[in-house]
Amino acid sequence: MSEDLKILPKTSWKVYLAVVFASIGGFLFGYDQGVMSGILVMPYWIHYFNDPDDVRRGFITSILLLGAFAGALFAGPLSERIGRKISIMVGTVIFWLGTSMQTGATSDGLLLAGRFIQGISVGIYSTNITVYQSELSPPHLRGRAVSLQQFSIVFGIMVAFWIGYGCAYIQSDASWRIPLGLQLAPSVLLFCGCFFLPYSPRWLCSRGRYDEALHTLARLHSNGDIDDPYVRQEYDEIMEQIKFEDEKAVKSYAELFRNRSIRKRVILGMGIQTMQQWIGINAVLYYAPFIFRSAGMTGTLPSLLATGVNGIVCVVCTIPAILFVDKWGRRNTLLAGGAGMGGSMLIAGSLLKVYPYVEGGDNNTSAQYGAVAMMFIFSASFSFSWGPIAWIYPAEIFPTRARAKGASLATASNYIFNFVIGQITPIMIENIAFGTYMFFFATNVICGLIVFFFYPETKNRSLEEMEILFGGDEADAIQTVAARKYDGANLEQTEKHQVADDGHSSIEKS
Repeated sequence: MSEDLKILPKTSWKVYLAVVFASIGGFLFGYDQGVMSGILVMPYWIHYFNDPDDVRRGFITSILLLGAFAGALFAGPLSERIGRKISIMVGTVIFWLGTSMQTGATSDGLLLAGRFIQGISVGIYSTNITVYQSELSPPHLRGRAVSLQQFSIVFGIMVAFWIGYGCAYIQSDASWRIPLGLQLAPSVLLFCGCFFLPYSPRWLCSRGRYDEALHTLARLHSNGDIDDPYVRQEYDEIMEQIKFEDEKAVKSYAELFRNRSIRKRVILGMGIQTMQQWIGINAVLYYAPFIFRSAGMTGTLPSLLATGVNGIVCVVCTIPAILFVDKWGRRNTLLAGGAGMGGSMLIAGSLLKVYPYVEGGDNNTSAQYGAVAMMFIFSASFSFSWGPIAWIYPAEIFPTRARAKGASLATASNYIFNFVIGQITPIMIENIAFGTYMFFFATNVICGLIVFFFYPETKNRSLEEMEILFGGDEADAIQTVAARKYDGANLEQTEKHQVADDGHSSIEKS
C-alpha cells in the first residue's frame, strides 16, 4: 500500500445552511420573472396602464434587466470592498425601494423607475450570491451549492405563477398590486438572516484577515478545529494564491483582459451567460401566457394555468442537477440539455407551422397541445442543464483576485442579452409565430457546438486548482500545495482526532 495520503473533502451541514439561505436572493429574482409574466395579461393591470402594445409591454418587462446589468457591473467592485455578505445586504435595501415603487405605482414612470431600481438589486444578488456559494463550498459539492441558486430562481417563478393565478380572480387593482408587494417578505428574511451568515474565507484572506479566515473555515468544516488536515490544506491553498495575488491584484475591468489565462476565462464566463439567453428560456418564462395562447389556450386563466404548470416542471427538473451535476460534469450536462431544448423547439415550431391556431377556425387541437407539451420539455431540459451550470461555471473558474469582477462581467452579459430577448420576443411571437421556435432551435444548435469545442470540464476541482486547468501564472505553486502529503504520524493522529469529532476519518490512504 502506498504511503501517499489524500485529504478527503468535507461535507458540512453548516455549509449547506449558508448556501441555501443565501439563495433567497435567487428566489426574489425568479419571483419577479414569474409575477410579471402573469401580471402582463391581467385585465386590471392592462386597463390601469392603458393597454400597452407589444413594444411597451416588452420595455416594462425588460427595464428590470437594464437595472440588473448596471447592478452586476457595480457588484464586482462593491463585493471586493465590503465583502460578499454585506453586498447582499446592500442589494436587499435597494430591492425594498424598487419593490415599494412598483407596488404603489400610479403611473408608467413610477412603475418603470421601480423596476429599474429593483433590477440593480437583482444584479447585485446574482453576482455575489453565486460567488459566495462557490467560495464557501468544497470542490465536490460546489456544483450542487451553486445549483441551489437556479433552484431558488425557478422555485420563485413557480410561486409567483400560482400567486398570480390566484390573484387573477380579484376584481380590482389589488389583483396585480398584491403579487408585487408580497416580494418584500422574503427580502426582509434574507436581510435579517445575513447577520448570522459567515464571511467568505477567501474574501477575508484577500483583506488580510487571516486568523478570522482560518477560524471561519474551521467552523464550516471541522466544528472549529483549526488543526484539521482538510482545513489546513484549504487554508494553505488559499494563502498560496493570496500571496501571489497581492502583487497582481486586478484593480479594474480592463485588467481582466491583459492576462491571457484570465482573459480566456472572462470570455468563457461571459459566453456561457450570453448563450443562456439566446437558447430561449426567458422568452418562454416571460411570455409563456402569450406562447400558450398562440397554441390555442385562449383566455387569461387557461394560459396562466399552463404557465403555472410550466413553473412546476422547472422546479422538479432542477432537482436532478442539484443532486448529480458534480457527478455528471458541466460539459455533458450542457450538451444533453441543449439537445432536449433544440429538439423541443424544432417540433413545436413544425407543429404550429403545419397546424397554426386560428381563432374561430377549424383547429387541430392535438397538434397545438403537442406544441404546448414541447414547451414543458424545453423547460425541463433547461432546468437540469443550462439553468444551473450557466451560474456555476463563471463562479468557479476565476482566481480570487479576479473572481468578483469576472463573475460581474459574466452576469452583466446575461442581463444585457436578457433585455434584448425581452424586447424582441413579443414582436417575434406576433409577427413570425412558428419562426420564433425555429430561431431558438438554431441558437441551441450553435450554442451546443460552442460548448463542445471550447469549454473544458471543471468538476471536482478546488477554486485554486482552476489555475492548473487554465494555465494560470500561479499554477505551479498551487500544484505544490494541492499535492502536499502527510506522513504516517500525522495520519494516525488525525484519524484518532476525526473519529472522536465526526465519527469517521476524513483521510483516505491512496
